[in-house]
Amino acid sequence: MHEQAVPEGKQQALPDPFWPYLGTVQARIANPENPVAAYRESLAQGDAQLAARFDADEPVELLVRDRARLVDELLVAAWRHHAGRHAELALIAVGGYGRGELLPCSDIDVMVLLPKSESAQWQPDLERFLTFLWDIGLEVGHSVRTIDDCQREALADVSVATTLIEARLLAGPELLFTAMRRALSQDRVWSSRDFFDAKVREQEQRHHRYHDTAYNLEPNVKQSPGGLRDIQTIGWVAKRHFGADTLDELAAHGFLTEGELTKLKTAQTFLWKVRFALHVVTGRREDRLLFDHQIKLARRFGYEDATYTLAVEQFMQRYYRTAMYVSLANELLLQHFREAILAERGAVPIPINPRFQEREDYLEATSPDVFVRNPSALLELFLVLQQNPQLRGVRADTIRLVGRNLWLIDEEFRQNPRNHRLFLEILCAPAGVTHELRRMNLYGVLGKYIPAFERIVGRMQYDLFHAYTVDAHTLFVVSNLRRFALERYDHEFPKLSQIFRSLPKPELAYMAAIFHDIAKGRGGDHSELGAVYAETFCLEQGLSTYDAHLVAWLVRSHLNLSVTAQKKDTTDPAVIQAFAAQVGDQAHLDYLYVLTVADVRGTNPKLWNSWKASLFDEFYERVKVALRRGAEAPLEQDQLIAETQSRAREMLIAARVPPDVVDRAWESLTATYFLRHTPAEIAWHTGLLAGSDPEDRKPLVAVAAEPGPSGATAIMTCNSFRQHSFARTTAALDQMGLTIVDARIVATSDGRSLDTYLVLEDTGQAITERDRLAEIERNLRRALAEPDSLPTVTRRAPRQVRMFTTATQVSCVEDPHNRRTIVEIVAGDRPGLLSEIAKVLWREDVDLHGAKVVTVGERAEDVFYVTDGAGQPLNEARAAKLSEALVTALDRRDAAA
Repeated sequence: MHEQAVPEGKQQALPDPFWPYLGTVQARIANPENPVAAYRESLAQGDAQLAARFDADEPVELLVRDRARLVDELLVAAWRHHAGRHAELALIAVGGYGRGELLPCSDIDVMVLLPKSESAQWQPDLERFLTFLWDIGLEVGHSVRTIDDCQREALADVSVATTLIEARLLAGPELLFTAMRRALSQDRVWSSRDFFDAKVREQEQRHHRYHDTAYNLEPNVKQSPGGLRDIQTIGWVAKRHFGADTLDELAAHGFLTEGELTKLKTAQTFLWKVRFALHVVTGRREDRLLFDHQIKLARRFGYEDATYTLAVEQFMQRYYRTAMYVSLANELLLQHFREAILAERGAVPIPINPRFQEREDYLEATSPDVFVRNPSALLELFLVLQQNPQLRGVRADTIRLVGRNLWLIDEEFRQNPRNHRLFLEILCAPAGVTHELRRMNLYGVLGKYIPAFERIVGRMQYDLFHAYTVDAHTLFVVSNLRRFALERYDHEFPKLSQIFRSLPKPELAYMAAIFHDIAKGRGGDHSELGAVYAETFCLEQGLSTYDAHLVAWLVRSHLNLSVTAQKKDTTDPAVIQAFAAQVGDQAHLDYLYVLTVADVRGTNPKLWNSWKASLFDEFYERVKVALRRGAEAPLEQDQLIAETQSRAREMLIAARVPPDVVDRAWESLTATYFLRHTPAEIAWHTGLLAGSDPEDRKPLVAVAAEPGPSGATAIMTCNSFRQHSFARTTAALDQMGLTIVDARIVATSDGRSLDTYLVLEDTGQAITERDRLAEIERNLRRALAEPDSLPTVTRRAPRQVRMFTTATQVSCVEDPHNRRTIVEIVAGDRPGLLSEIAKVLWREDVDLHGAKVVTVGERAEDVFYVTDGAGQPLNEARAAKLSEALVTALDRRDAAA
């Protein structure tokens, strides 16, 4: 690489058109009476002008360069004033500032280069220089090094080497700067091969910190996969090996076509605009697209809400699609560089078939027109990668060929039986299914082959429930199903793995996963619309009518198991029997169960916990028993109660609790109690009740010493103040930062409330520390012992939750079979919500018999089972009055928050 000579004492000029304001800056800071005020005013006015130019939609490339030039003017003038007499020192811009790229709040990194290490003469002046920069509002990161220091630290850390290869002389001797460049040349520090390997490893580690996906809810515009850092990585490698300073030079070297160059520069411009806007909106160095920033940027960039998509969703889809293209360009160019830097000259290809060959562990098309002559090879490529696990990827020219020939995937291509077979072979392959589906998505093949899929690429849903874009989530679901299929992951979900491997055709589960959310953003019920797409596609692919119907049913029903298990009273035999009738047979239940778990786990990593796993498993087993008994012999309540009591007595006998003590403890327990608790819970409660004085009306509180099979910690309270109990308990637990996942409220025949709560830490983890368990029990006793006042929850909702406003919705439905009313409440989730609901129920003189607590991102979707004081369902007037009171109370609390 040949460096441009810089006259001694002069900075390297940035090549953009002149910004007139810089002349004003030069005049203002030439001989100011108050240097700090003059410099600070120059910086503030310059940043204000840049922001105004940004709002006027000037090219962001100019703004990024002009911010660097503004800082150049200030730094060089300050350097000359404070350290100009030390002509032997060099002031050097490094990192992004060295590239001449600064956003409003970007890091400003400089290095003072010394000819030798003695510091006695220049150190006081350097300290005054740095203090002055701080005073005028420039936060500058600095280092002071000799050339030997530069060489030593660059050898030890590739990130230091990277910042130094982008060095730009601001002031000082050119000879010293040139000597540093020579000391950091490839033959002395980080050869092209070593530098390339190190930067690729660095990128892989960075991607891993962001879960190897560009599609996180709040991506980092700079660091996330597909962000600006991926473009910079391309530039660093190109600069080190080829001497290319710009993307245009890569095109000149033949690594990018003009079309690819245009798309990559457009992507970089968009990401710069987003990052520039983030800095302007926040007034600080903020590179994360947080929820509140997403809304502001969408509005700033002119997006408007449409019929089925919010403005913010449109903006974020543009962002995610841009990130996807950057990821593809990054893979393409790094593969090009790998071949240019690491490849052996004249390597002999190894034939695989007439269309593909292996060259140095990478797949390559045998000729440039292979896809034109045989369009099916566009699918076959991914199957070949699955069948040849020694292949490390695809060669750059072949990646480019795929992109150029996507137009071949038309309706005729989609109707070709050979392509149907190839796609099903990819789904049925013993290895590489998820990996190749992701590659198909990245290369644009999957969206072309399934046009409906292309519409969901980069599509986000503006909520806290869905952590990824729809396409990324879909492929995570496939990945989760694949983990069930592979023995090396059996330790994660042994039972689900066994069920999955017993499925007659696992590929049908993959097909259902691909289509389960494919109709998102179309309006209407995405499950119903997706089922239509799925059935049509499966029949076109040549699947049997039965298989196509099964896939469509899975898509249509993919939410049912989760919703029923979390929102309905699954201790009610009628609920189990109805669901068994809905699935029809064991095969449908097995397919739906594995798809449900894979879907929930792929929606948001924070959603899945041991409690949810246990909830789904228990429900699956109950439905399985109902299917085995059949519709003609459903399990009756009396029989279920008898079986539960029998198993509980066996446990109590083993614990040496006398039968007569058990009988006395059970005298006040109702049939509802035995229906809604497991034998283990009944045995635990019985031991506690038997050890208490029945005449003592003080609250009884117990916290299980170990988490149960569900992973949640069980809490039992028995209290005389029935109407107060739920409000007090939920407030106390909420104030302690605990998540209530289940609440069962049961009235005893002697007027008490025997309640069972299952709780987790707010992280979703089990409670294991003894001190924590003791704290919970102590606080609950205190809360329940004070009937004259209700506790208040003072914890604030997390930042992300506060960004959303959820309108309160209340529905009351009579459940005549169980002589109760089911109240479903949808509201914004926040601390104290359950306690607020309980206070309303208490004021309205409504008896609570149970609650199913479900949090869906920023929304609470809770279900309560209630009766009037006489134990009967609420009549229409009381139900309406309760609904109105709940909406009023919760909306008022929302407004206060």
